[in-house]
Amino acid sequence: MSTHDTAGTHPRFAEALRELGLDVPVRRFPDATRTAAQAAEAIGCDVSEIVKSLIFAAWGHPQAEGSRGVPVLVLMDGASRVDVERVRQELGAEAVKRADADLVRETTGYAIGGVPPFGHRTRTRVLADRGLLDHDVVWAAAGTPHTVFPLDPKSLIAHAGGTLVDVRERTA
Repeated sequence: MSTHDTAGTHPRFAEALRELGLDVPVRRFPDATRTAAQAAEAIGCDVSEIVKSLIFAAWGHPQAEGSRGVPVLVLMDGASRVDVERVRQELGAEAVKRADADLVRETTGYAIGGVPPFGHRTRTRVLADRGLLDHDVVWAAAGTPHTVFPLDPKSLIAHAGGTLVDVRERTA
């Protein structure tokens, strides 16, 4: 593992950091950390301190309609699952489902497993689950499955343009 300014990270993400005026340490790992559990193990933190940046597609959404749906980014802690019905309700959409890999890359410019919370190819609506605020610091992908960065959750959500919501699955 090594810490970089933005060397070795995805160029689009490095540019986003510059544009946002963020100076965060980017850690690079020799092995991919595509899952929240892999990232937590590599970093040495709890899986709930990992931020999952997940793209969903919504239909019947008030924005422009497409056959593939309107992309929406959901930021969720690594220990929780997104409740798609709660996302649907939050958006006022008719239907919501996980986006396929092509839509994820088309929308964000990144591959699944490396999608950061900001610095995407296109601007999308961002829903950030309130559970992220349970931590002083969270870790998110820095544009590749090999890179992560830490940030306090309030700043991360603000830079992502996120709206705080409750969209995690409720446990029984």
